[in-house]
Amino acid sequence: MTTQSDPKAADATDDVIRVTSAALEIVRSVLANETEAEGLALFLEVNGSANGVYTYDLWFGSKSEIGPGDAQQLEGDVPVVIPAQSVDRVRGAVLDVNQQGGDVGLVIINENTPPRSSAPAPPRGDLTGPVAQRVLEVLEVDVNPQIAMHGGHAALVAVEGSTAYVEMSGGCQGCGMARATLSQGIAVAITDAVAEISEVVDVTDHMSGMSPYFEPGRG
Repeated sequence: MTTQSDPKAADATDDVIRVTSAALEIVRSVLANETEAEGLALFLEVNGSANGVYTYDLWFGSKSEIGPGDAQQLEGDVPVVIPAQSVDRVRGAVLDVNQQGGDVGLVIINENTPPRSSAPAPPRGDLTGPVAQRVLEVLEVDVNPQIAMHGGHAALVAVEGSTAYVEMSGGCQGCGMARATLSQGIAVAITDAVAEISEVVDVTDHMSGMSPYFEPGRG
């Protein structure tokens, strides 16, 4: 059942997204470990876009943070909140579980896509420099062994100044949450290990991905 402060934000009789029973089970298990879980809700927000797909943020926040126009739906005993500016962007999407690989994670399946932009093609550069070599080492030692369990691979495309350009393939390619995977895991691993790098940019062509999935976590 859906309730919201502003009836214009979502249809009064329809949930904005569908949460599968398997996904709800994961959400419940994580929520059970949160302090004062009874006062929390699962927030799902579009936080940007990259390479033709929306990127997202999922977090448990206080119910007091629910704002005017935010869509709310109750999934069993778990409140799910979609901020007002994200409602139309995720309407009809599904929060489901990745059924591939040894570990279980969440995936957002969303047919809505952002307007196409005319952004220039990413650079392709020389990777023989010392900074690039250190980034490559982080990818090969710390990152790829982890995402390989889900059929994914991250490759360094270029280093320009303090920016590293990374391309994802396999299970990571095409995933609406791949940007979240990058920002919450890969980017953190690189910037923590290589002081010269302050930004990691995903240059993957996600529109051609065939096997998208995402395991949540904040690396």
